[in-house]
Amino acid sequence: MSVSSLRVLSLIPPMTQLNTPYPSTAYLTGFLRSRGVAAFQEDLALALVLRLFSRQGLATLREHVHRIPMRQRSDCMMQFDISYDRYAATVDATIGFLQGRDATLSYRIAGRNYLPEGPRFASLDVYVDPDDPDGGDPLAWAFGALGTQDRARHLATLYLNDIADVLREAVDPRFEFVRYAESLALSQPSFEPLARALAAAPNWVDDTLDALTREAIDRHQPQLVLISVPFPGAVYAAFRIAQTIKRHWPDIKICLGGGYANTELRELAEPRVFDYFDYVTLDDGERPLLALMEHIEGKRGASRLVRTFLRQDGAVRYVNMQEADVPFSEVGTPTWDGLPIDRYLSLLDMLNPMHRLWSDGRWNKLTIAHGCYWKKCSFCDVTLDYISRYETASAELLVDRIEAIIAETGQTGFHFVDEAAPPKMLKALAEELLRRKVSISWWGNIRFEKSFTPELAQLLAESGCIAISGGLEVASDRLLKLMKKGVSVEQVARVTHGFAEAGVLVHAYLMYGFPTQTEQDTVDALEYVRQLFDNGCIQSGFFHRFACTVHSPVGQNPEEYGVKLVPLPKGDFAKNDVGFIDPTGTDHELMGKALNKALYNFMHGIGLDGDVRGWFDVRVPKPKVPRHFIERALYQ
Repeated sequence: MSVSSLRVLSLIPPMTQLNTPYPSTAYLTGFLRSRGVAAFQEDLALALVLRLFSRQGLATLREHVHRIPMRQRSDCMMQFDISYDRYAATVDATIGFLQGRDATLSYRIAGRNYLPEGPRFASLDVYVDPDDPDGGDPLAWAFGALGTQDRARHLATLYLNDIADVLREAVDPRFEFVRYAESLALSQPSFEPLARALAAAPNWVDDTLDALTREAIDRHQPQLVLISVPFPGAVYAAFRIAQTIKRHWPDIKICLGGGYANTELRELAEPRVFDYFDYVTLDDGERPLLALMEHIEGKRGASRLVRTFLRQDGAVRYVNMQEADVPFSEVGTPTWDGLPIDRYLSLLDMLNPMHRLWSDGRWNKLTIAHGCYWKKCSFCDVTLDYISRYETASAELLVDRIEAIIAETGQTGFHFVDEAAPPKMLKALAEELLRRKVSISWWGNIRFEKSFTPELAQLLAESGCIAISGGLEVASDRLLKLMKKGVSVEQVARVTHGFAEAGVLVHAYLMYGFPTQTEQDTVDALEYVRQLFDNGCIQSGFFHRFACTVHSPVGQNPEEYGVKLVPLPKGDFAKNDVGFIDPTGTDHELMGKALNKALYNFMHGIGLDGDVRGWFDVRVPKPKVPRHFIERALYQ
């Protein structure tokens, strides 16, 4: 029985991912259809890229280049113009290859004489075989010899990045494949920069998005449009989409939701947001959406909305009638119906073996549980619903969902997108997959906790696990304790080694710049990381700089971590990242350069027997970590 007669359209705005749909609209559409609602979805991020990066799109791009005086054209614009005929002749075929529709083209692309090569191809020079530094193919030694398909995908990705550089310089300096106009929304206390951008004359990218939006509305004739914004890099385009709908169909109701709203707009007080959106909802969308549809149909007053911002009498009002959320077991199975799953681009921009999973191949994204079962890490937004409210479903139900998704998509690759997949649920899921003989390939994020024994790692591998990632963060027992990670370096070594022995790729998320982290901590952490690579515990990793958020324990109780917060500027729009003063005074920017340089080489097997101090450009203290600490942890 239908709970609503409304036609609902969910949109993914530019930019999210190009290799696979962001899952929010698939979840909402699946849920609404399970309740009998006429629900549809479209990915305008993919649609925008496919229209811009086409033969017709490149012709328009060239027109924009020609409007720029010759003396003002950059090297990439000059190269594009000179090689335009080759770009126009290859772009549609290259897009088709990246969509998996023309695999044989890989031989021509890999041969390096098919695609025009602009400035981005200079990055290939860093891939030099240490055993053959004077010659040979620079890509033959990039995390092992790349096969022809992989090599061609990497070259085709560089080719698209060259075109994107031209588009950025000739049309829209904010354009990115992922972080599009991010600075207009990321922890932006004032709406003014975004308002100015939206009031400016539209450029070619804006006009293209406007056309795509109108086409989508004409196709589906919705009465309610849901725009899901997971990241700051999708906010500007989301507002442009809403602007188009309001201009042409002022009676259509528009609701903004998603991860960005959930983290950065919790104290929203800017009335101008509601010139574009009628409503902004927080946290899981199912219950607020049911209440909102009843409100639009006149069955529920505005005072009975759930976790919803709206504008009344010129002021922003937040309404949150207490109603139980839809249980995780009842949210339904996500559906990709309406999304062109055969047109996503399998890019290969980063040769890091784990990061390539994010951009290479189309993965069915699925959540094993709602929230995080640990929810203690001091750097995480543990106060927010998507972390704090932990719920599970049965393994039988999860495999039912997996089988339904395979039947719909014809694809058996799954990315479990939990913050930290619970070991008990993974064990039950693996056993159910094996019992039913359901064959999938999957990867996801875990905590490196002792429950992940070598036996469990082997079971997960047998069920289809190909890779796992987890937070080692700062490899320091003192800092891990301060972070409330609930793990030690020894324990991480044993857990990761168990997965590696089971044939599962292991990626470590690493952090620097945590409160009170000293140079000694940083050097010791790098030594631990060196030993983990040297002993085959991890095969991939990435260092990122710690950022304090207002919703994390550090942001809520900075005195417990020995730091002082920098007062946030006044504003009524976004709020998330917050600066802090660490009396330790470590130059983390300088440390970060050395850490990433070392990590890049460790992943290639270089420098694993050297002194980690050699990676730093300045004098740093000697590591206090015993030289064979990890080895003893594994075999004692």
